[in-house]
Amino acid sequence: MHKDEANGAGKQVKGALKDAAGGLTGDENMQAEGKMDKTEGKMQQKIGEVKEGVRDALKR
Repeated sequence: MHKDEANGAGKQVKGALKDAAGGLTGDENMQAEGKMDKTEGKMQQKIGEVKEGVRDALKR
């Protein structure tokens, strides 16, 4: 697992928590930040997966 995959997963969790907290408190800005964090985390995780795939392909 590449570090970007792990960091991306962490950002997704953080974003989900912010999104939920913003929804519960009615804080639209916090909810929007949470959604952005989740999206950023998904992108970072995918980048990590690609890097890991390239690394594996180069080892062959």
